[in-house]
Amino acid sequence: MRQDNQLLVLTHLSQLLTYVTGFGGLIVPLIIWATQKNNVYAMDEQGKRIVNFQLSLIVYAILCIPAILLLGLGIIGLIVIGLISIAFPIINAIKASHGETPRYPLSLNFIS
Repeated sequence: MRQDNQLLVLTHLSQLLTYVTGFGGLIVPLIIWATQKNNVYAMDEQGKRIVNFQLSLIVYAILCIPAILLLGLGIIGLIVIGLISIAFPIINAIKASHGETPRYPLSLNFIS
């Protein structure tokens, strides 16, 4: 296994592709993780966290849709989800570049 902090940073930042291209925020990190988890030190752990975070954001966004219709609070929830989905990939990319182990808040554990 090799230490490749640049690939880890790229994997964290690839989550932002959704805001640039409209898709890819889940698919690209999933592909990078699946192909490099046995070759790059800490890729398996961080890749799982990234995929779990992206899947959690999708679940939370789906839960906010009925909340828009029922209470109107779903709009606030979607705004918070949007801010979190921009901020934490950037914060965790910086942590990964320094060799720290990043964590994602409110992440459900789909892949353990």
